[in-house]
Amino acid sequence: MADGAVEAVFREERGLLLAALVRRFGDLDLAEEATSEAIEAALVHWPAEGVPPKPGAWLMTTARRKAVDRLRRDQAYAARLAVLQVEADRAAPASSPDGELPDERLQLFFTCAHPALPAEDRTALTLRCLAGLTTAEVARAFLVPSATMGKRIVRAKNRIRVARIPFRVPAADELPGRLPGVLQVVYSIFTEGYAASSGPDLQRLDLAEEAIRLARILRRLLPAEREVAGLLALMLLIHARREARTGPDGDLVLLDDQDRTRWDAAMIAEGTALAEVALTGGPPGLYGVQAAIAALHDEAADVASTDWPQIVALYDVLRGLAPSPVVELNRAVAVAMRDGPAAGLALLDALAEEPRLREYSPYPTARGDLFARLGRHDEAAVAYREALALAGSEPEREHLRRRLGAET
Repeated sequence: MADGAVEAVFREERGLLLAALVRRFGDLDLAEEATSEAIEAALVHWPAEGVPPKPGAWLMTTARRKAVDRLRRDQAYAARLAVLQVEADRAAPASSPDGELPDERLQLFFTCAHPALPAEDRTALTLRCLAGLTTAEVARAFLVPSATMGKRIVRAKNRIRVARIPFRVPAADELPGRLPGVLQVVYSIFTEGYAASSGPDLQRLDLAEEAIRLARILRRLLPAEREVAGLLALMLLIHARREARTGPDGDLVLLDDQDRTRWDAAMIAEGTALAEVALTGGPPGLYGVQAAIAALHDEAADVASTDWPQIVALYDVLRGLAPSPVVELNRAVAVAMRDGPAAGLALLDALAEEPRLREYSPYPTARGDLFARLGRHDEAAVAYREALALAGSEPEREHLRRRLGAET
């Protein structure tokens, strides 16, 4: 098996491994250490002995042994863990949740969405430890420096330990209250899959498809939750464009230049139907509104015929539901399409002091594009240089190099 295939196995199995170990031992640190040691053992044995027929089972057996070995070495640690497990058993719901949450990772997503943790801390912890994103990838999702995110994750783990928060699957009546945090985690996984924060590829389709799979499970479990329908709709409507987003060499292809005949029509139809469900029967939700925006893009024959006034109106709704600098950035781009580049640029300039956009490459990229449309080539070049310094994936960087070359 090639190095890339082995890495794919580790990436796929890590979340399953960690979730199973946390469920078995009730301790995140122990599970993380055992998982890392199992992968290290595989890196030693597999090149010499070959990859086993069932690599996931090999990793699981090895990880369990590593965990038991640590408990045998550290009796004090084992005693503390036993206390936590007793408390978790006492707090566990009377009925088994296995039929309700068939995926162990999803079970742990709900477990980490414990109300005793601050919302951002529990989401960051879940993304890093259970979804398998790197600290840098999680930091990108929150628009903060990696060092800040590292401290936040450590703080969340310490809080769990000190407060003795048990790792247990919440009862059915607790699920709706924890749902927003779980939806945010699933969407953050998808976002990293849609636009990788680093590496040679623009997209990480395995992550995007995993997020869609988890959302489908949530949809089956909670069919009355319109925001679950909205999130699934949003991801399907975006993922439908995956084949057209890159050229034959993996180069980034902008929405304006994509061959829309390559978009997945069946996925668009499913996503559009789900978006209608999400927007029917009550006030609009965060994901339902974003799905409606994505549907307008997918329904248009080209960029010029896109219903930009309606998209701006939907961003106005979105900024009321969940105000953020990214929403303002995207709204400014839509305004530029509706009213011209000068109007959009004025809105972007108003965001110049927003700290969460200082390391977010789409912000200077958008400014560069609007400067270029206005014929202000020197300013466009400056903006593209700023974006290039922040860009993560190589296709994004190469795209910015080409834009920069056209302006200098």
